[in-house]
Amino acid sequence: MATVSISDPATCAGPSGPFLHVYVTIVDVQVNTSATASATDSGWQHIIPTLSSFKQIDLLGQANNQCFLATLGDAKQLQAGTYQQVRVILADNSASISNNQCSAAGTANCVVLSADNKVYPLQLSSEAKTGIKIPSGQLASGGFTIGAGQTKDLNIDFDTCASIVQTGNGQFRLKPVLHAGEVTATGTSINGTVIDKVSGKVIPGNVLVALEQKDSTGVDRIVMSTLTNADGTFTFCPLPTGMYDVVVVGITSTGTVYAPAIVTGVSNGETTGKIALSAPLLAGTSTATLTGKITSQNAGNSGTVTDVSLSALETISATTYTIPLVPNAQQNAATATVTTAAGSSCPNNTDCASYSLLLPAAGAYIGAYSTSAATLMQSSPYATYVVDGIAFVPSSGGTLNCTPSEMKSQAYALTAGGATISVTSALAFAQCQ
Repeated sequence: MATVSISDPATCAGPSGPFLHVYVTIVDVQVNTSATASATDSGWQHIIPTLSSFKQIDLLGQANNQCFLATLGDAKQLQAGTYQQVRVILADNSASISNNQCSAAGTANCVVLSADNKVYPLQLSSEAKTGIKIPSGQLASGGFTIGAGQTKDLNIDFDTCASIVQTGNGQFRLKPVLHAGEVTATGTSINGTVIDKVSGKVIPGNVLVALEQKDSTGVDRIVMSTLTNADGTFTFCPLPTGMYDVVVVGITSTGTVYAPAIVTGVSNGETTGKIALSAPLLAGTSTATLTGKITSQNAGNSGTVTDVSLSALETISATTYTIPLVPNAQQNAATATVTTAAGSSCPNNTDCASYSLLLPAAGAYIGAYSTSAATLMQSSPYATYVVDGIAFVPSSGGTLNCTPSEMKSQAYALTAGGATISVTSALAFAQCQ
């Protein structure tokens, strides 16, 4: 038996963030024991009973039990096995929905902006037909195992803030970023509090906390992120069983950015205690801006459109961590997304896009989890960053694009803060669809 729930610890919710509501309408959730099965292959099983009516969910809504936004249907009997792929099917925007919160936009999926409180369509493509793909690499432990006679709870975490792209013509498009894993019915969590090291008080500004786990290449990737509450506390729940690293970045209301803090080896069900952030010693030297260009072309060496997710990586003591972007009005997610397009500034036979990433200049403070709070030591005075880009087919539900699908810049070792660094070589994606 399996039950399915939806969660989202969001970082872009209004009124301080750009979105008041993000509504998606779910039709079905399917699973497959094959990690490589396409949407049209056999072996897909419905993990929820056929919904009597479509399930419209506000991804920025208040969790009904402080963990889950919604539960989809009742428990469903599944064959015993390890399921290595999940697909979430959304309603086509032309579908007729009862009590439709997107009726003002005439669609089944939409966003409501903080700036004007107006409803705008959320553009879909293949998500409505083939489903949003959650591959084994984005499933906790690489799969979801059900034994004969067992009942398991599967949670789907929807990273809303990293999943919405505003296009050049002012439209909003879904580029879904999802993770999933087995959780307990009570929703075990990781929680803690972030404070200023000098004052011992809550930081007056924005603090972003990210949970990271290693991918198949050993790189720590963000699986969840959230902003701290007004009292400095944070909670991640529900949470699949496993070990996580907690990475924190913060900015004061006056624009000073703290050195990142990393607490390693935190298991779900544990609290980090107080995580103290250290600010740089000199005013005006707390940030670094990395700017650069991305290009894309198809197998015929012509320009082609692709989505690229951008992260800043830093290697400390042989482990590579993702350092979240500074949480300000321009950066409302822990990572960035750009879409290439044709333009006069693009190199010949390519589509391109420019990026600008605002990051902490100081090296991270890092320490292992302890029940009495981690002791954090600075790795180096200044950070060394690599810009990492992963290409996806636009509106594909998460299908990787280009060969190779991941490109990295050279490492840039900072020697001072307050600088803008030009990433000299473009992330050049080739053989894209």
